[in-house]
Amino acid sequence: MSNKHLDPPPAATRDKASFELLRVWVAEAGQHVSLRSGTWEDPFAWGIVLADLARHIVNAEAISNPKLDREAFLERILEGFEAEIESPTDEAEGELT
Repeated sequence: MSNKHLDPPPAATRDKASFELLRVWVAEAGQHVSLRSGTWEDPFAWGIVLADLARHIVNAEAISNPKLDREAFLERILEGFEAEIESPTDEAEGELT
């Protein structure tokens, strides 16, 4: 992996009021997350973020694979989400910094 960091989207670079909300890393054979808590009072907003993120993942994968069945890919993401919610493969832990 030559570039380990992703560039911010152009709108985030242009907008002086923009802020980073979430960063996910794979390190030491596990997932590590930095996130901005307290952004919204209603957790429903996080559900919207997760749904939008799933669709962004589908769109990104479709660029590299034009024959991708987008609906099937999204359904598989949802299956993985539901499986992990129902029976976590590890315990989410961490601290506020």
